[in-house]
Amino acid sequence: MSSADRERDGGAEGAPPEQLALIRESVRQAKRPKAKPRTWRGAALAGDLPVARVLVDKGVLHLDRYFDYAVPEELDADAQPGVRVRVRFGAGRHRVRDGRREGGGLIDGFLIERLAESDYSGPLAALAQVVSPEPVLSAELLGLARAVADRYAGSLADVLQLAVPPRSARAEQKASPAPLPSPEVPEVGSWARYERGAGFLEALASGGAPRAVWNALPGPEWSEEIARAVAATLASGRGALVVVPDGRAAGRVDAALTALLGEGRHAVLTADAGPEKRYRQWLAVRRGAVRAVVGTRAAMFAPVQDLGLVVIWDDGDGSHSEPHAPQPHAREVLLLRAAQDKCGFLLGSWSCTVEAAQLVESGWARPLVASRDQVRLAAPLVRTVGDGDLARDEAARAARLPTLAWQAVREGLKHGPVLVQVPRRGYVPRMACAQCRAAARCRHCAGPLEGQDAGVLRCGWCGVEETSWHCPECGGFRLRAQIVGARRTAEELGRAFPAVPVRTSGREQVLDTVPGTPALVVSTPGAEPVADGGYAAALLLDGWAMLGRPDLRAGEDALRRWIAAGSLVRPQGVGGTVVVVAEPTLRPVQALVRWDPVGHAVRELAERGELGFPPVSRMAAVAGGAEAVAEFLAAVELPADAEVLGPVPVPVAGGGARRVGGPPVGERWERALIRVRPGSGGALAAALKAAQAARMARGGGDVVRVRVDPPDIG
Repeated sequence: MSSADRERDGGAEGAPPEQLALIRESVRQAKRPKAKPRTWRGAALAGDLPVARVLVDKGVLHLDRYFDYAVPEELDADAQPGVRVRVRFGAGRHRVRDGRREGGGLIDGFLIERLAESDYSGPLAALAQVVSPEPVLSAELLGLARAVADRYAGSLADVLQLAVPPRSARAEQKASPAPLPSPEVPEVGSWARYERGAGFLEALASGGAPRAVWNALPGPEWSEEIARAVAATLASGRGALVVVPDGRAAGRVDAALTALLGEGRHAVLTADAGPEKRYRQWLAVRRGAVRAVVGTRAAMFAPVQDLGLVVIWDDGDGSHSEPHAPQPHAREVLLLRAAQDKCGFLLGSWSCTVEAAQLVESGWARPLVASRDQVRLAAPLVRTVGDGDLARDEAARAARLPTLAWQAVREGLKHGPVLVQVPRRGYVPRMACAQCRAAARCRHCAGPLEGQDAGVLRCGWCGVEETSWHCPECGGFRLRAQIVGARRTAEELGRAFPAVPVRTSGREQVLDTVPGTPALVVSTPGAEPVADGGYAAALLLDGWAMLGRPDLRAGEDALRRWIAAGSLVRPQGVGGTVVVVAEPTLRPVQALVRWDPVGHAVRELAERGELGFPPVSRMAAVAGGAEAVAEFLAAVELPADAEVLGPVPVPVAGGGARRVGGPPVGERWERALIRVRPGSGGALAAALKAAQAARMARGGGDVVRVRVDPPDIG
């Protein structure tokens, strides 16, 4: 402290005796060493249950088991099942002092249980520290995590990394609010539009556990309907859990629950809340102060007490698939929770996945649908523009949109906003020769050439600018857009309708809502904002770009994205129109015209059954270098009914962001698919886990990635 500071503060010499005593005590407390993890050398052990069984947070398969530690007497009170602890891990038998193993690096873990004796005959190391006396791992959550790890051939520690959020000491010190009494049974509301809607709510309110696959009608009422299902469950004295794909959907369900039940009855678990607030909300749920949870993917493990209902909205959205090991899907985790807790289950979407159709076909869940009359009242009119129409349309050959689309835009703008869905973001993501249609490739790395806003041609992989491109196939010098991005589409529409504002919604900026005044809203799939009063019309462009993807789910995913956009449009009775630019004879397009996603999913399921593809079969993917994959397949002891498909080369990643689990940039990988009948899924996961654990225990070698139920199988 400088002399000026001493003069400003009055100096210690001039301080009153009480203040001097306070300063001395503060200095004395500061010099006192903080509690550190110790070896507890010679310390007495707990008199009762002196052995702690601990799960160490290593996350490697060959260490996916419990380890026993001694409980020092000083930690006896705090070392209770479910708390976070720190232990010394890795000390050998030669590091033993006074019958106690010592040394090893400090590592986090969870105390699973206390025992009177250990199965291990050698000396035990002692617990180094109880990080917090807060029991964050309940027996129910531990059982769920173990079931998920077994299903996805992963380690229990990895699952708990997803299930238990990082600790915040400040959040733990704050007391959770007292739980509120159960609310009244809600009115049926818009559930009356569905044939079994009232009965579903009645079963929840009476303490039942109904299981349903819900095909929601178009419109914004879905969030209110979920809120009423949650309220009915709370009225029975039980808890409810809702998992949605993104923060925007969580906000809508949050608003609906607040409007129906008021503040304090539910918690919102999303990444936007920040670590401390999210952990505080999570603790309120674990302590029983809050019995309803709304959240994104990570909320699938929320420790709701006395769980009565689990809900997942739009299970086909890719956001429900966890990118971190062991990469579980929220739908499958909630199915495990419904079976484990014997609670109600509700899978809802405007569309319908093949997995949802299988739940109904197997009899595990009942369909919750509206009559065709109700569907016709709620859905917009759908019109198609196919290749034949484009060939006869002079405007379509010279401009971005066919005549029918221009007419729909012009008419819709008279009554409100118009949504334009473009399957690619950016300006002109892909270019091709205007003469022979060959894809334009970079001369340096063979990556795809992309058009930029300023007319610059640049490689999408290495970023090198191309100034003198010519086609190596035909020698042509003119380029055309293979796929036009959202920004380029917005620019063209802005020139065509100069008096109308143009808004864009995509990865750079996702809009939540737009006003109901006339405007053009250009959006990529999944980023469509909600319009006040609904859109007057919607254009679904470049349908072939989504339908032509080399993936088993291409048709299902395209239909899901189209229906999600069409559900934001006003009903046909008030002029709502959807124009889709795609071949009308294709099955997904016909399902959109009829607004029949359930029928499409049922037919897809029948075809999958004939071909033996998921979900009719269970499948796993093994990817890595050619030699590593061959070695792994030779070592794994697969079930008798297992069939290996491949290996086949994995497409080489470009210079951009690679897909999670894909090969590193520049490396050549192969992938093999292993499929078995549904009853052998557990045996397949166990065999893959055992082989991977043995490989890791040996150490060295190239990376081999194993994923059970891969979302894309080509």
